[in-house]
Amino acid sequence: MRDPSESRFLDVEGYKIYVRTFGAAHRERTLLCVHGGPGATHDYLLPLADLARHGYRVVFYDALGCGRSDLPAGTGLFTFEHDLKVLDAVRRSLDGDRVHLMGSSYGGMLALAYAARHSRHLKSLNSTGGLSDVPLAAREMRRLVRGLPARTRATLREYGARGEYLHPAYEAAALEFYRRHVCRLWPWPAEVASSLVRISRPVYNTMNGPNEFTIVGNTKDIDFTSDLRRISVPSLVIHGRYDEVTPVVGERIHRAIPGSLFHVFPRSSHLSFWEQRPEYLRLVAGFLGMAERALDLRATSAAR
Repeated sequence: MRDPSESRFLDVEGYKIYVRTFGAAHRERTLLCVHGGPGATHDYLLPLADLARHGYRVVFYDALGCGRSDLPAGTGLFTFEHDLKVLDAVRRSLDGDRVHLMGSSYGGMLALAYAARHSRHLKSLNSTGGLSDVPLAAREMRRLVRGLPARTRATLREYGARGEYLHPAYEAAALEFYRRHVCRLWPWPAEVASSLVRISRPVYNTMNGPNEFTIVGNTKDIDFTSDLRRISVPSLVIHGRYDEVTPVVGERIHRAIPGSLFHVFPRSSHLSFWEQRPEYLRLVAGFLGMAERALDLRATSAAR
């Protein structure tokens, strides 16, 4: 089957960043999607490409050190601030000043921070399973771990205390958390499995830690929730009922962003665009249309 996307590499500070586009003809209506991890690839976000059928140019990219993008020799550039620079460079390369911005998980964290700083460059914001307060999200994940079966918790404690995160017994126990709180479909869609298998360990270990619920990397203390009040574009905050980044986290984000919308998918965890794909895409298509109409109305009023 022919790949309907177009691929290119963007130079950012001497490193090649892989960019993939669907619906390239619709340049005036662009949705830029930011993957999570940190360290994953864009592939698990591909259900969003379906929005090209609604008249959007849908753009994905692999962050520095991830997927098809360059992997630097050291880890010094694997920081939240540098990832924001890469996001801005990709946005500026898209032949238009304003885009719709969507971020998933850590990508949602990037999208939220970018919107707080640069709303003027956006038409709308969609944070799916995103976070702005890492310590809060980590506390919530520890709460979810306490809800795992006793034997699973005992295995995580035993091997985690020794730092044996790659031991097969530990990985099997961690998989129980992932199947409950990352993606409840089984088997996982190929794109999801591929993104997890191909996760960039230099990026993930530096910025996050050994697994989703053990956040000890250089993002562990980030909290910019107080900055979210600066976001001035239509905003949609999405979480799943069983999300590893729990609805408690999403509710706090929603309350901080003026006029934002908040939706919890009842049968989903962290990847609602897979777990409840038709419902997710209907919600997001409707939201994007609403944001477009609001912009048109504002432009009409300004012209009078």
